[in-house]
Amino acid sequence: MKLKVIAFDADDTLWVNEPYFQNTEKKFCSLLEDFLPQHTVSNELFKIEIENLPLYGYGIKGYILSMIEAALKISDKKISIDAIDLILEYGKEMLNEPIELLDGVEEVLATLKKHYRLVVATKGDLLDQERKLKKSGLAHYFHHIEIMSDKREDDYTKLIKHLDINSNEFMMVGNSLKSDVMPVLNIGGHAIHVPFHTTWAHEHVETNLSHENFRQADTLGEILPYILT
Repeated sequence: MKLKVIAFDADDTLWVNEPYFQNTEKKFCSLLEDFLPQHTVSNELFKIEIENLPLYGYGIKGYILSMIEAALKISDKKISIDAIDLILEYGKEMLNEPIELLDGVEEVLATLKKHYRLVVATKGDLLDQERKLKKSGLAHYFHHIEIMSDKREDDYTKLIKHLDINSNEFMMVGNSLKSDVMPVLNIGGHAIHVPFHTTWAHEHVETNLSHENFRQADTLGEILPYILT
């Protein structure tokens, strides 16, 4: 490999994220259980989230709006103002959650920064992701921060062009095969998949991936031998 840039996903690669969504979803489903069983509430919320992605994009703010829309639909607009207020509070709690770094993050970044330009390439709301990066204390490790509306082949191609490198000089590290790995491999880059113990259903893909530029690691710390040897 002739790498020049290594990019990292942020949520559930550098720090914990998905469990906060899952905890909020449980509270939301409990709030609506007088109208529908909790598993049905969960399915309705997910359906509305996916429908809203082209409008709101990824992130907590869009999730809050989707919860409110789901509550109105599920209750046939009979949900109380107090319940809507509670949903807004759920969202604010998520926005104020502490940043919990995953094991080995700082050691990996400190080691790789000596040899490569490091980049954050993550989806989500601009303000929220900037807030999390600042609270994480990791910003000084990164040459560039790219907060993307999506992670498709064209999005990565634009990022690589901005970084003034070739695709085979770029590596992406992340927890999602769908967003962090497959698009990068498809344009000639390198990718390492580091699974997180929970993954949003929208990011699940069924595949036995085999590619010369692909590696799998159980933890972030395990990526170093793949890159530095």
